[in-house]
Amino acid sequence: MSPPNGPMEAGPAASPLAVLLGTAQDGGYPQAGCEAKCCSHAGSNEAGTVYPSCIALCDPASGSRWIIDCTPAFPSQLSLLDKIFPGKNPGLILSHAHVGHYTGLVHLGNEIMGGRCVPVYVLPRMKAFLQSNEPWKELVDNKNIELRPMSAGEPFELEGGVRITPRLVPHRDEHSETACFQVDGPTTSLLWLPDIDSWEDLSPGIEDLLGEVDRAFLDGTFFGPGELPGRDMSAIPHPLILDSIERFSNLSAEVRRKISFIHLNHTNPAIQPGSEEFQAVEQAGYSVALQGDRIEL
Repeated sequence: MSPPNGPMEAGPAASPLAVLLGTAQDGGYPQAGCEAKCCSHAGSNEAGTVYPSCIALCDPASGSRWIIDCTPAFPSQLSLLDKIFPGKNPGLILSHAHVGHYTGLVHLGNEIMGGRCVPVYVLPRMKAFLQSNEPWKELVDNKNIELRPMSAGEPFELEGGVRITPRLVPHRDEHSETACFQVDGPTTSLLWLPDIDSWEDLSPGIEDLLGEVDRAFLDGTFFGPGELPGRDMSAIPHPLILDSIERFSNLSAEVRRKISFIHLNHTNPAIQPGSEEFQAVEQAGYSVALQGDRIEL
């Protein structure tokens, strides 16, 4: 559930909070270079501007803030977070080395923010990638960022009693492994899983993971087949929302209500709150996550 709009107040009694800073695929919405109707009419669409998928974890008692993934829209997302939950400069937790999930790190360099030892949690291959390739290597060498190792299946603690457990996800791992994250707060838990090739190869299985959390934000990149005319969609595998709805149809209504779709491509009609596809998701017992949504942890 989302608290009322406006900035949240810090205080020792306040609960940790998750804030959705984006729900689109890596390029955001509207996407650069897209002249199709989906983006050329963006100014008149309900969706407005949607940033790449990203979630912040905030602790009112300490003012600490953490952001899962550092997208190309990092400046706008940081500004959005500042309006909702002002606090300390955020640390980062990275899922993988696709451009929509880490390239915002450039803003931490000396040319822009001049970060000093900004903590960045990374899995082993992601760590090696950042240490070995410019301009990311420069950020490490200049101590703009401080890489903190994390291991799949091993939880680590943030402020406010929030625990993060990274889990490996089958995805196109050209440069790094890919992780999803289980976030356990004092009262609420959630699963953040923006990218996966298919549900079949995930271990533990997605149904098992759903049983461990109160909310689940899942890969909904494409709504249905034929969404990218002239392109082979099998070359960019993601579970279609239609297929996910079918797969989870035998789950209880209570479990289905946990599921919100994120990482929506600019071509995905469900990115529009007024679309038939958006309504079809809701009628099936699920939801499409919305930028700015808040969850007490």
